[in-house]
Formats: sequence, C-alpha cells, structure tokens
Amino acid sequence: MKYDFSGWATKNNIKCSDGRTILKDAFKQHDGQTVPLVWNHQHNESANVLGHAVLENRDEGVYAYCTFNDTEAGKNAKLLVEHGDVTALSIYANQLKQKGSNVMHGTIREVSLVLAGANPGAFIDSVIRHGEFCEDEAVIYTGEELTLEHADHKPSDKEDKVDEKGKKGDDEVDNNEKTIQDVFDTLNEEQKNVVYALIGQALEDKSMAQSAIEENENNIEEDGGEQEMKHNVFEGRETENNNDVLSHDAMETILKDAKRYGSLKESFLAHAESYGIKDIEWLFPDAKNVNMPPDFIKRDDSYVQKVMRGVHHVPFSRIKSMHADITADEARAKGYMKGKRKKEEVFTLLKRTTTPTTIYKKQKLDRDDVVDITDFDVVAWLKMEMRMMLDEEIARAILVGDGRLADSDDKINETCIRPISTDDDLYCVKAPVAVAAAATEDDIAKAFIKTVIKSRKEYKGSGSPTLFTTEDVITNCLLLEDKNGRVIYDTVDKLATALRVKEIVAVEVMEGAKTKVATVEKPLMAIMVNLVDYYVGADKGGAVNMFDDFDIDYNQQKYLMETRCSGALVKPYSAVAVALDKAEA
Repeated sequence: MKYDFSGWATKNNIKCSDGRTILKDAFKQHDGQTVPLVWNHQHNESANVLGHAVLENRDEGVYAYCTFNDTEAGKNAKLLVEHGDVTALSIYANQLKQKGSNVMHGTIREVSLVLAGANPGAFIDSVIRHGEFCEDEAVIYTGEELTLEHADHKPSDKEDKVDEKGKKGDDEVDNNEKTIQDVFDTLNEEQKNVVYALIGQALEDKSMAQSAIEENENNIEEDGGEQEMKHNVFEGRETENNNDVLSHDAMETILKDAKRYGSLKESFLAHAESYGIKDIEWLFPDAKNVNMPPDFIKRDDSYVQKVMRGVHHVPFSRIKSMHADITADEARAKGYMKGKRKKEEVFTLLKRTTTPTTIYKKQKLDRDDVVDITDFDVVAWLKMEMRMMLDEEIARAILVGDGRLADSDDKINETCIRPISTDDDLYCVKAPVAVAAAATEDDIAKAFIKTVIKSRKEYKGSGSPTLFTTEDVITNCLLLEDKNGRVIYDTVDKLATALRVKEIVAVEVMEGAKTKVATVEKPLMAIMVNLVDYYVGADKGGAVNMFDDFDIDYNQQKYLMETRCSGALVKPYSAVAVALDKAEA
C-alpha cells in the first residue's frame, strides 16, 4: 500500500492529562477503514482536506497510514511533514462511551496533522461528561512522532488492508470480486471463533487424521499388519489423493461462499464432498452453557419472603390463644336504681390451641453423578432448591393452604398451620363481592374496590394491613377508566392508597383458591391482613434441619430438609377474606 507517512493516531492504556484512559479496542470497528486527513481539525470545509488515512487497530492503539492529495494544501502539508516542521497526529472522535475514567468506545471522524510542540504527551482536549456510559465528542492527542515512508510497504502482517469503499492493495482485485479477507470480515465474532477453532483443532486432533488415512488406502503403509500415519489432512504434503488436502483455493472458496450459505459451518458442509472433509462437525467447538448452574423454572415466589419475614415467630410450637368476649349486652355496665338488685357481669371466654406439624423436602443423588458433575457444585445447588421450595410451601400454607385434597398423604394439616383465607370467622372476616351473573371484568373490579374499602371497618388487626391478591385482580383494577376514558389508578401505589392498605402483593398460588362464605365455597379474590398477627411457633428457635445419608447398597446420597412448626392468627378479626359472590344465571 502506497502512503506518504505513518504514525500513531491514538495510544491505548496511557493515562491522559485529565485522568481518563483510552482502552484497548475502543476504536476496533475502524480497523481497515479510511478517514479524511485534515489540518488541525479544521473539518468544516472541503478545502481543508489534505488527503486520507487508512486506520489499523493494534494492541498498542490505532495506527494511521496517511496519503496526501494533489491539492495545493496537500502538497504544502507534505513538504511540512518531510521537512520535520509537523511531527504529530491527532484524531477527532465522537459518540464516545465512558465508564468511570475509561473511554471504552468511540467513532473516529478524521485524523489531523497538529503541532506536537504545542501539545506534548497524551491528553484529551475536550470535556467529557463523567458517569456511566456518557456520550460526547473529543480531540485526542498522543504526542507520538510521525514515521516518513516513500516506498510501497505493507503496514503489518494483515496484507492488502482495504476500506469499506473497496480500496485496492498491491495486488489488483476486480471490484466485483471479493477477497478472502473481505469474506472473513463479513463474519460475526462467533463465526470467526469457529475458524480459529477449526484450524487449531484440526492440527491437534490426531484421531481425525487417522480416520482420514483409514479411508484412503493409498496413503497407508502396512508393516506387519500395522498402519502408520503418513500425513495430516491439513498439512501441505503431496499425496496421491489430493482431495484429502484442504488447499488455499479450497479455503478461499469456502470463505467466499460463507455469506451466501448464511454461516461458515453451512459453507463447509456444502463443500465437504468436493474437498474431502468428512465428519466436518467434529471440527466445530462444543456448545457452551450460558447459565451454570441451571436456572429454575418456577412460580412467582416474590411473596414468599414477605410472608416469612412478616409473620411473628415465637420459640414454642404449641400456640394457645384466649379471648374474653365482652361485646354481649350481659357484659355492659349497668345503671342502679334504689331498692333494685345489682346484676353481675357475664362474658364468655374463648380458647384455641394450635399444635405443630412436620413439613419436609427429600431428595437423592447417585454418587457417580455428584463426582462426574464438575462444572458447578450440584449438592449446594440441590440444597438451595430444597430450602426455596420448603419456604414456598410454608408461605402458601399460611395464606391459602397447600391446595391438596383432605385425604392426601402429603397434605399439611390445616389445624396445625391454619390458612388465613379459611380460618374461623372470629379471626378472619368474610367479605363477599356481590355482582350479577352477567357482570363484566370492569364491573367486578369496581365492586371489588368498594367491598375492600367498606370491609376495612371490619378489620381489627394491628396497624395497616397488606392486601394479598392475584395479578388478574390487580390488572383489572388498574385498567378501570372514568367516563372520559382516563385511567383512574395509574400505579399500584395509588390503588393501595385508595384501598387503605399498606401495599398490594401479587400471589400466584391464590389463583383458583376458594374460601367459605356462609358455608358456601366462593372464589377467593384477596386477603387483607397484617402478618404480625399471625404467629408461627417452633421449638429450638424454629431451626430448619438438614440431614444427609449415604446408601451403600445403591451408592446414593440422600438429603432431607425439614422443620416442625405451627401457625395461626391469634387476634380476633385480624384478617378479611374477599370472595367473589356471583349471582346464578
């Protein structure tokens, strides 16, 4: 490539005078591109263009090979450079992206000749906004000396670099025909990595070479029945069957057709028969995991920690609650009249005892699998899953029960962990949302809001309650519009304020749950409760115990995680269960 001089446009990893650093490959996308060469960044007029610069991205920075045009300004600038009057380059870049003090990306718009004496050392002559990924423009100086050249010279081992406009190198190429480098540059990073893996694996994998030899008897020498490998399929040694050698022409054809076939792999497969490459898939790297350890496909459990942290924990497993009902007339204070007998106060004592139950999660693994899985700690991953599912089951049982049939062996006893939604009316008030049989979703949402607001007076629990409901109920409430078509509640917080609750929590497992309203089961819509009124009791601090055991007969490692606890509301009228009461058609 013919050029008049060369020099560093930018240098990497040099701290500039303002404290910022240009990182490696910040201008990587400009490798091989051509940009204008101007004087001192005066790029507002075409008359200031002195020539052009071909950029080359290196490990040290961006190197520029510059050529002057035949204009008066270009000829004058060439004389200044040859005489040594101008000895430095600078670039103008915009769309800069910065993280911290590091400049990570930018777009080079032009290269300029500058007076090195006025700007010694590396610095950025602009103000770049600080912060995470900000954008601005800058003039970047390096302070490096120019290198004069007056002969044809290949800038690096990257031969025949061409820009995006189709500029030719030493060897003339037809404008309508692309070179190997042109095709290779069209590949993405994944496809380029495949090329690198292809070459490396082909040279190292001796078994592939042996297979190729076995398929070509002309390239095998027999010595006492033993086979000796005579060549590698990727070596340039001449053989009687030239189809076993991947020649330079073959590689050029495969690379050239990669764009037409859509990928480098498809191009290799298409030419496999022609060039004698069998089992080509062996040359491509194995698929790599992008999520290790594996992700869990699970229900929305964001409510679990709110429940587990919200309930009141006590260090004993048997919970007894006693209440004195003084709402009857017999318990009221009375007036006295002379000569009349004074009557004694009478009120009722109420008592409820809740005993503990055991909740567990059991798993097992073959020891061979534990030993063979080396990409991650499978035992720790399994224990994490067990604890996550145990917490979810307890939280679910507290709110709506575990959902299993009463005769199921796996059912959590509802007299030990009492679900709030189906608890006795003394503790959980039932509030029906009465709507017509033909009610729309908007009608139901409006009735729901009215019912929750009105039932607030029935709530006698501690402080401000939380509303646990489903995503469908929340969505229908947020979609309500006034007569002018404007959304009434545009945020969940505004809806919570209107319902007079502290917050609204979506619970996926509430979908399909039911509660009893006057002995009749109705679809559950929401639970209003302050979980501080729900006591969870467990002996020994409520510890969750983990047991593991090895079965020598079956070579299996077994794990058991369990807890023994009880749970119940202890304050009367401390919860409100809102149920849909749809009239029959």
